[in-house]
Amino acid sequence: MSKKVIVVVGPTASGKSSLAIKLAQKLQGEVISADSRQVYKGMDLGTGKVTKKEMAGIPHHLLDVVSPKTIFSANKYQHLGRLALKKIWANKKLPIICGGTGFYIQTLVDGLLLPEVPPNKVLRNKLAKLSTEELFRILEKKDPERAQNIDKQNPARLIRSIEIANALGKVPKLKTDPLDAEIIYIGINPGKEKLKANIHKRLLARIKLGMLAEIKKLHKSGVSFRKLESFGLEYRYGALLLQNKINKNNFLIELEKSINDYAKRQVTWFKRNPNIHWVKNCGEAKKIISKK
Repeated sequence: MSKKVIVVVGPTASGKSSLAIKLAQKLQGEVISADSRQVYKGMDLGTGKVTKKEMAGIPHHLLDVVSPKTIFSANKYQHLGRLALKKIWANKKLPIICGGTGFYIQTLVDGLLLPEVPPNKVLRNKLAKLSTEELFRILEKKDPERAQNIDKQNPARLIRSIEIANALGKVPKLKTDPLDAEIIYIGINPGKEKLKANIHKRLLARIKLGMLAEIKKLHKSGVSFRKLESFGLEYRYGALLLQNKINKNNFLIELEKSINDYAKRQVTWFKRNPNIHWVKNCGEAKKIISKK
């Protein structure tokens, strides 16, 4: 297997993007983003999307792919991700997949063959009126296995899983078509306290840079508050604040708690993969890659 792929994973605010860029500079690489929200245009500050300056001339793929008014699926991500891999290999460069959406990474690397279940608008409209707690209880009854591994606070994911369970009985055991390449997984996790400090500092910086103005602009451009809430975290709480459903103080407290909870879930997801080499910095990552 002459083809090689580096996969850089870790929780939010761990320094994944920075590490991926440094590795790309050292190893003649290009970055493929694996983030379920960074595919959307105009969702920059709220997602912590890497800036042109931060990219330092390294090509990045699968950023700003679609409008947030549209539906983007893991199937679509897999298709575009595999096209990007072929393009990077054709250019004799090293693909570096980088992101915190574990399911997208699994879909791209393992080639999960996902069920083709079309959207059920009647069911979606009915489920959209329910709280995330009610949606989770429905999914638990219909497909307990899927319920164990889902983000309980993400209504879009909950509704989609219920939709699939309704159509197929439950989310089926997925077949795979893995990449024909050597995969080297690098995980970065600075530790609980450092990560917590990073999340706090980054959140305040993004608010100062105009994150709420970004959310307001998205709404003015035609993205409904309901759709913004479905994106979770910054967009969910930002939309609630703009609708006066929470105050500024609660916005900050609840959002920061939710981001920390999300980071814990990401760590739990990635810890299930025994192939990940956990590092603290670029130097440690380079040593692991050089041994492969």
